[in-house]
Amino acid sequence: MAVYDLERLNILVVEDNSFVRGIFEQLLRGFHVGFVGTAKNGADAVESLKHAQLFSQMRGPMEVDLVISDLIMAPVDGLLLLRWIRGSKESPNRFLPFIMLSGAADAGYVASARDLGASEFLAKPFSAESVYKHLLEIIDHPRPFIATQTYFGPDRRRRQGVPPGKERRLTMDKDITVVYSADRIVKSVRPSEVWRFHLPNRLRDKVGGLGNDEPGELPLNLLAEAEAQLERTSVEFTDWAKGYLAKLAKLCEEALAQPSGRRKQFEQINLLAHELRGQGGTFGYPLISVFGKMLYDVTGSSCSETDGSVETVKAHVDAMRAVIREKISGDGGAVGRELLLSLKEAVKKFAGAA
Repeated sequence: MAVYDLERLNILVVEDNSFVRGIFEQLLRGFHVGFVGTAKNGADAVESLKHAQLFSQMRGPMEVDLVISDLIMAPVDGLLLLRWIRGSKESPNRFLPFIMLSGAADAGYVASARDLGASEFLAKPFSAESVYKHLLEIIDHPRPFIATQTYFGPDRRRRQGVPPGKERRLTMDKDITVVYSADRIVKSVRPSEVWRFHLPNRLRDKVGGLGNDEPGELPLNLLAEAEAQLERTSVEFTDWAKGYLAKLAKLCEEALAQPSGRRKQFEQINLLAHELRGQGGTFGYPLISVFGKMLYDVTGSSCSETDGSVETVKAHVDAMRAVIREKISGDGGAVGRELLLSLKEAVKKFAGAA
């Protein structure tokens, strides 16, 4: 089995949360990725990619080998960025590997990313091991790209040899035109016309797998060191989480101070809940992710925005503050179950008061 060296890889991380962006950059450096560029949102990433390069003072201009992007960002989110990479004439590489990163790993978001041509979907909370596995999947098992009138991206069917009667495609392999060059991307003329691109595995060659068809791995000590680094950041996470909880409490105060027109506050609450649901489990506080998801679900666009709804938000804030204050890791055992039960009862109570 080949042992890969990521020193020659150039990865662009797109994430609007500065704390998570820094952690992810640190994690990739722990895997000895040669250069990690960052962008604070999709618009920032487009500007970097338009020039088909990142820039390092030590290494000069470099082409991007892989994009890892958050999904929910403003003003340009991960889905719009992916659409631009796969479809724009200004895109430097429409075949660019793309990992979508999001705490909103709901079926709808996953399907949207898949249908726009994402190579992989990495759910938050993430671990060093999950990042490691997604990197190896991109390197070892790149799917051939498919071009039709309505889609351009990696083959959405991961498994080959689908049993008879289970195949939903109308186009069979014998009807597909195989292309071995990325120089010209052909758009299908007829709805039934399909082009499949079989290209050299440039990433595997770049990391030291040239001429080897077997899956490879990173040095095992790098994975252990990366996991340890994530554990060390748990102290920083508690400070970050406290800041977010303080913002939520302030938004509750603002909402209660006005009898109507609370949509702005609830939209911000929903975004903060989305961040909390995505981060807690990464840093050893999975209950923060559980409570964050609960808050995200109850403050969506259909939220009633009544005083009862505001009290529901405050109940979630109190529960998450208890997790941080008591340093409740894992599922929290009996204490965690009691917190979850109390929170569910509070949600039911205030829903009845809404």
